[in-house]
Amino acid sequence: MFSKKLTRSALGALLALALVSPLLAGVAAVPVEAEAAPAETVAPVESAAPVEETPAPVEETPAESAEPVKTYPVRVNGVAMTEDPMVVGVNGVTYVSARAIAQALDPMVQTIWDGKTAKLVHWGLVDLYATPGMNYVIANERYLFVPNLVQVQNGSILLPLDVVCKVFDATYVYNPGDCSFDLTTGSGALTPGWQFYNSEDLTWLSHIIYAESGNQPLSGKIAVGNVVLNRVKDSRFPNTVKGVVFQRNQFTPAATGAIYRTPNAESVLAAKLCLDGAVSLNNVLWFNQKGLHTWASSHRAFVATIAGHSFYA
Repeated sequence: MFSKKLTRSALGALLALALVSPLLAGVAAVPVEAEAAPAETVAPVESAAPVEETPAPVEETPAESAEPVKTYPVRVNGVAMTEDPMVVGVNGVTYVSARAIAQALDPMVQTIWDGKTAKLVHWGLVDLYATPGMNYVIANERYLFVPNLVQVQNGSILLPLDVVCKVFDATYVYNPGDCSFDLTTGSGALTPGWQFYNSEDLTWLSHIIYAESGNQPLSGKIAVGNVVLNRVKDSRFPNTVKGVVFQRNQFTPAATGAIYRTPNAESVLAAKLCLDGAVSLNNVLWFNQKGLHTWASSHRAFVATIAGHSFYA
């Protein structure tokens, strides 16, 4: 009996447990949200100062020693110049500071700059006008050729040494032993244009330059003038400009009358430059239109072509 009762009680307990277990399981299955702890207030972090990175040391190669700048001492009447004459070479031509050399030759020279042209003047004796980039200067109303142009360096006007010496009637000698220059003063000034230019030579030279090459560049005009003046010096031709220009069967404008047309300003300029020694081509005695077959093109040595003309020696 007891055994049956006990068994029935155990069965009842088991049954009750079986009925309650799903309910307990359901309660356990529901997630319980944990109460979150309040967040701690975090103090703002100050921006850190940028850290300068130290570059890794670079091993520098020692620089080669620079070559010493070559200097060219200049003496005037045996006295060394104290101011830098700024001697430089430009296409084989010796250039110098126009002001420094001019004032060494003549301490009375003053320099005036108008923003475009430099004027070196000894009042009543010399006035020299030099404009950077131009291929001539004007001195005492004469026109002197500067084939490598008027130069500027460190704010100074540079001119060929022979041009500056010519303007101030000075001479110079180059001494290759110590690369120096010895300048000797003369009268102090270039003969003015109104005394230097022969009016007849200037007239006919400018007329033939204009008639033959009025539409050519300045270098071409000068080359035509060179032909005329070279003929004047050659015994095979007349010994005057007018005689050369009007020699029979030589210059077409002289035969057609075109020679009498009034020359333009650049043709007059070219004539003055030629009379003062400007040379575009050496030793030329003939020229003709480029590409034209003539006696000169067949029998004389070709020298060069400038614009529309070919020149021969």
